[in-house]
Formats: sequence, structure tokens, C-alpha cells
Amino acid sequence: MTEKPLQLGLAGLGTVGTGVYETLCRNHELLAARAKMRYAVKKVAVRDMSRVREVEIAPGMLTPDWRDLVNDPDIDIIIELIGGTTEAYELVTSALKAGKPVVTGNKALLAEYGGELFKLSAEKGVPLYFEASCGGGIPIIQSLQNSLICNNVESLAGIINGTSNYILSSMERKGVSFESALARAQAKGFAEADPTLDINGWDAAHKALILAMLAYGTPISPEKISVYGIERVTATDFRFAHQMGYTIKLLVVIKHHADTDALELRVQPSFVPREHLLANVNGVFNAIAVKGDIVGETIFYGRGAGKNPTASAVIGDIVLAMRDLHHPEFHTGFHPYTKTLEVLPQEDTVTPYYVRFLVPSRRSGVIAGIARVLAKYDISISSTNSTPHEDEESENVENDLVFTLHACAWGKLKKALKEIEAEGCIAPHPAVFRIETFNS
Repeated sequence: MTEKPLQLGLAGLGTVGTGVYETLCRNHELLAARAKMRYAVKKVAVRDMSRVREVEIAPGMLTPDWRDLVNDPDIDIIIELIGGTTEAYELVTSALKAGKPVVTGNKALLAEYGGELFKLSAEKGVPLYFEASCGGGIPIIQSLQNSLICNNVESLAGIINGTSNYILSSMERKGVSFESALARAQAKGFAEADPTLDINGWDAAHKALILAMLAYGTPISPEKISVYGIERVTATDFRFAHQMGYTIKLLVVIKHHADTDALELRVQPSFVPREHLLANVNGVFNAIAVKGDIVGETIFYGRGAGKNPTASAVIGDIVLAMRDLHHPEFHTGFHPYTKTLEVLPQEDTVTPYYVRFLVPSRRSGVIAGIARVLAKYDISISSTNSTPHEDEESENVENDLVFTLHACAWGKLKKALKEIEAEGCIAPHPAVFRIETFNS
């Protein structure tokens, strides 16, 4: 082991920061032995100095200003866990410019500013580590960077938001509404007081952008990704899904189309075949299926969020940073971009679909009318089903009319749905979910 302990600066002492500090202290001997060097946490930056902490920290270690970490010549590695993008961006750029390796779990920061930060990392020859930004305790980042390095990645598909997966699992198992499942998740601490980014799909989208960047070596702007949340999924949709042999998951799909050299990138609730491994990922667990031209399909599974799983990923990066500091020849920074791929327009993405219309039960000719419009756009019907709509609060007698459609372009279906709605025979805004096949 080296004689002089490496000094760590920790910015942020929230849930994950607390888990990191606890583990660094509790497993000090184990980590020092595996890193082959001693270490110490020298300073911890917090926003509120007066707050009561879950961990005991000497008052002299605390500072209200993260700049004290960056400007301290004795601190070797910066750990950014303050969250957000504005202040975190300033912290990370300042640390890299100061020659201090940075460990972060900030997915929103990397999704928005990754290109700039990776360029700076490469220019300065200072590493930026971010395993905890995707999938919590699932080691997907290191796997893409190292273990799967010989593969051309053909596709990634996964469940990478634990809150939304817990909600959908509760709806499926207990037959409850979205609102009830969300309230249950919040009561158990699996959802934030403001769960917007989890349920509208954007937390998963931030992670998807990072995974796509790593897998394909191309910069991607957030506005290029198609994102739909889980707010419109109902118990009725689960009932139909079960009848068809599917379940519903908030799925990230990243796929390279070799014929056009374009990237398909989307986040949306999808029908997943019950025999697929992803269909059996429940509760707060996450899973990512990676398909490579050499390895075939491999699946990474584990807890995708929470204090300890995320802390595990952060500390893995800290140990990696400590080892890299001991071998300066490896300080090449990190710049993943090797090419620029076009993102496939969402209108051109092709999958089978499930469409659920709400129609008055006494309205005749609706199926024929819908079929006529679909045929106009060369959209083929796979099956139809109709059941009374279950809504005790509604005085109207309505039916749920479900169409499953063979694979078609989203652009065509969107035009057809607009025309069907304009005819006034259905309630506005039908439920539309993709049916994933995983075979192309």
C-alpha cells in the first residue's frame, strides 16, 4: 500500500451520499486492501450545515461550499452527489480543470452536458467516472466500456426506473389504479414526493441517452429521444395484456439499424411477452438486456436505485479512481464519441401495436369504420376484442374496444388515429402501446 493516504472530497450528503460515507468508513480495511492504498475522507460539502445527519461527522470536516473541496491541494478525488445540473456542472468542470478525477452518479448532468464534460475530461487527461448514473447497483457502464468491448452492440432494451416498475408491478399484482399504486410507492419510500421524472419517463430517458452514447459512440441531444410515461396505463390494459400473453413495462429501447446506420431510441410503456426475462422483473428491480454480435443476448439485473445499491456503484468508481491515480499512464481522460449517428425519426419506427378505444356501447359500425381507416393507411389488424368499460363513476355505458395491429410505422398509425378521432365515433385520446417482439 502507498504510504500517504489518498484524500477524498465528498460533495452531497443526501441519501446516496450518506450511504457512500457510511460504506467508506465501515468497509475501510476491505476497500483499502482491494485498492492497495489507504484513503481518508477529508472534507464533505453540504448545503445545510445545521441539519441533523444520519452519520456522525466531525464538524471540522463539513463545509457549505463545494469549492473548498476543489481548491484544497490535498484532496485527490472529488465525489459529486449534489444532484441537479447547474451547480453540479460547475463543480465537475472546476474539478476536471483542477486535475482532480471526478466520480458522479448524476444522470441528468451527463444527459444534458455529457458531450462537453467528456471532451474536457479527454483534453485535461483527467478521468470522469459515472457507473452510478445508470441502473444503480447494476454494473452496466463498466460492462459496456470493458467486458463487452469486442462487440458491435445491436440493441439494448431494459427497465431502468425502479419507481415506475414498482407502480406497474403493483397495478398488475393487486389490480389497483395508477393513482393508488403511486400513493403506495410514496408511502413505502419508493417514490419521491414529486415523482414527475419517474412517471413521465424522463428519468429513464436520461439513462438511455448515457447508455446509447456508450454503446454506439455518438452524441445524442435529449430532444431526439421519444419519451412517454406510465400515467395512462390502466388496470384494463393489464387485463387485456394478460389475455394476450403479455405484461406492461416502462421499457427503454435502443437499437441500431445497420441498413440505414441510424439509431432507434425510445422510452414508453410496452407490452412485453411473459416468457421474456424482462417480463419477470418486478418491484424496484431493474434489468438491461444487451445484444451483441459476439456475445449474443446478456441480461444485467439488480436493484436500480436506493441508498446502498447506488452507493455500491459510486464506491466501485472511487476504488477505480484510486487505482488509476496510482498508474498515471492510464490518465487519458474519457471521450466516447467516435462517430455521429442519425437518430431514426419516431414516425419511421416500426412495431406491432395495441390500441384501446373507448366507444359508446350502442354505437354501431364502429369496428368497420376503424378498420376502413386503418386499411387506408395499409395497417393490418391482428385481432379485436371488446368488453364493457369498468368505471363505476361513469353514468355512460361504454365499451373498451381493443385492436392489436401488425407491425407498422408510427407515422402511419398516428395519421390513422387522428382521422379516426375526427370521425367522432370514439372518445378522444385512445390508449396506444407498442408490442415488443425482441426478435429484430
